[in-house]
Amino acid sequence: MRIVFLGTAGFACPALEGLAVRHGLALVVTQPDRPAGRGGKLRRPPVKSSAEELGLSVIQPERINAPEIVERLIDVAPDAIVVAAYGQILRPRVFGIPPLGTINIHASLLPAYRGAAPVQWAIVRGERTTGITTFLIDAGMDTGEALLRRELPIGPDETALELERRLAELGASAILETLDGIEAGSLVPIPQPEEGVSYAPMLTRDAGRIDWALSASAVHDLVRGTVPWPGAWTTLGSERVKVHRSARTGISSGRIPPGGIAPAETERLLVGCGDGLIELLEVQREGRPRVEGCAFLHGLREADRFV
Repeated sequence: MRIVFLGTAGFACPALEGLAVRHGLALVVTQPDRPAGRGGKLRRPPVKSSAEELGLSVIQPERINAPEIVERLIDVAPDAIVVAAYGQILRPRVFGIPPLGTINIHASLLPAYRGAAPVQWAIVRGERTTGITTFLIDAGMDTGEALLRRELPIGPDETALELERRLAELGASAILETLDGIEAGSLVPIPQPEEGVSYAPMLTRDAGRIDWALSASAVHDLVRGTVPWPGAWTTLGSERVKVHRSARTGISSGRIPPGGIAPAETERLLVGCGDGLIELLEVQREGRPRVEGCAFLHGLREADRFV
């Protein structure tokens, strides 16, 4: 099968590598190198690095739907296009090129969590199960006919970064199984159900702000769901404080209000939530290194609280 692969982020790399071994890839399309970090140095997309290591042909168009890129794809004449974490919307003139369709590897059990950040939102919203769906791209946002679904449990303390790595491996096996089924004629596209639709929009920086009135479980889910970006954060006075790791405690908050800090004698950074205490295991003040919660306690005043 002649395949063109579209991908950018690290999530796409296991699928890229699996397809290259099983089928070979006629062309890899990824996003351009972008400035990153304080120095603005150009950073290569992970897919570009992986593809070049495999000796694959790579292009980095600014616009995938540009006429000259469409012509290039037509000339390649793929049987199928596979998309994983690419980062641009495909128009019909692109996804309609291959006779077997353009297949996306999506990190949720569609129709749940359509959109750019399904892994993060599944954790933030307290889901216990997620998975991979391969589907045929159409003109909607993740609305195309489903081909294959594979479930994966979410660990109670698993971060978005950790879960994404496991989903990437599952996605790699799912796309190989999908293409095998298409070749054998045993896999029939099925419309997504109308019930159970939810959305996972791209995260903003403000999405990481902690609302201490929420339950301790909800705050913990926010902390682990926003790793590595935008990261969970709160304020202490006028200072922003990042929360990198947390833990459920099952301890009642008693008289400690939401955002209130338990007495330092506990030697644990325990903070009040809407229904109990959560432990902050690793935190970071602005412009300072990360520290363990117990070290953060030193120097706090009795009246200090997070807002």
